[in-house]
Amino acid sequence: MNYLRRLQYERPLLFMVVLFVGLWVGFQVVLYVAQLILGPFGLPAWAPLVLVLVILVVIARRQQRSR
Repeated sequence: MNYLRRLQYERPLLFMVVLFVGLWVGFQVVLYVAQLILGPFGLPAWAPLVLVLVILVVIARRQQRSR
């Protein structure tokens, strides 16, 4: 964690690129897992995306309530 703080202050552009790539790869992995789970049910191709977004909204709302 200390490394990321130092990277954020010393090289903010590189930090933003690493952060963006990390979030993108994480989102792709979550979508892939959702597709694996929902695939056998014959749902439309956009169903895993909707499922992931709904879960993210629920998590965000729960975190907002706890503050």
